[in-house]
Amino acid sequence: MKALVYQGPGEKVWTEKDKPGIEKPTDVIVKVTKTTICGTDLHILKGDVPTVTPGRTLGHEGVGIVEAVGAAVQNFKPGDAVLISCVTSCGKCANCKRQLYAHCSDGGWILGHKIDGTQAEYVRIPHGDNSLYPIPAGADEEALVMLSDIMPTGLEIGVQYGNVKPGDTIAIIGAGPVGMSVLLTAQFYSPGRIIMVDMDPARLELAKEFGATDTIHVGSEDAIAKIMEMTGGLGVDVAIEAVGVPATFDICQKIVSAGGNIANVGVHGTSVELHIEDLWIKNINISMGLVSTNTTPMLLKTLGTGKVNPGRLVTHRFKLDEIIEAYEVFGNAAREKAMKIILTA
Repeated sequence: MKALVYQGPGEKVWTEKDKPGIEKPTDVIVKVTKTTICGTDLHILKGDVPTVTPGRTLGHEGVGIVEAVGAAVQNFKPGDAVLISCVTSCGKCANCKRQLYAHCSDGGWILGHKIDGTQAEYVRIPHGDNSLYPIPAGADEEALVMLSDIMPTGLEIGVQYGNVKPGDTIAIIGAGPVGMSVLLTAQFYSPGRIIMVDMDPARLELAKEFGATDTIHVGSEDAIAKIMEMTGGLGVDVAIEAVGVPATFDICQKIVSAGGNIANVGVHGTSVELHIEDLWIKNINISMGLVSTNTTPMLLKTLGTGKVNPGRLVTHRFKLDEIIEAYEVFGNAAREKAMKIILTA
């Protein structure tokens, strides 16, 4: 089969690789039909995730058709259409029992990280019964790919960890795919004002279409001064960092209100400076984490009822064997006006 293989920082290749097989009774082999590229994949290629070693097939999102199942698999059979979760969960360990699937003792984020991932023609899914979801008949597969990772990430790590409440004023720093997922899912909780901050005017226009009440273009405006002016000097109830660089985390520290929350969603490859000398007295909470995907069943229901349509995030489409070109486009998102890319086998 063909796969996108990481060969060290800055190096990747679309090449032949052995087709995966059943290794444990709980495994499921999936023929990938649609996948995508994540910002985390770009972090890996920058060398920000040293636990990813050369030779690894990248990717942790997608949908596909079950090709084979291990003897212990009960929920799926060959031919079933499935959504692949970015997080693998055994369903039995102490962390899985409390729905902290991100820290499963025999799983967590391993696809495209510690085991071969979904940017390939086939992928092995450990603990398939707990790590795959049946695709409802007639569902939009492109929208479903967004439920592999970015939608539950935005909801769990941005909105829920940030404790967004009805009437809140929230600011989302970064209008990329995850920031947009925060924007879409924050509206489940009816915040009064949603301020989107980004450097790209095109993304800010899209954010307005998706429900942002206000936008701030970094570069033409001082984001911190503008937000403090907009909030009467109080700051925002929830500041959500969705980029993963020190400058955006610093904005969050300076705009959060007394009693507010900073929810860090971005993947950071370098340290940030925590201004605890200013924050200790403000009675704030700071949260961060890796998605557990415990909200995926709920998101599937909202997709099915039309409450949310993450398929709107897709801007570019490629064949799977055009993945090198797709990486070039996604890696230059501002220039290409790219949000999410769909790769179809």
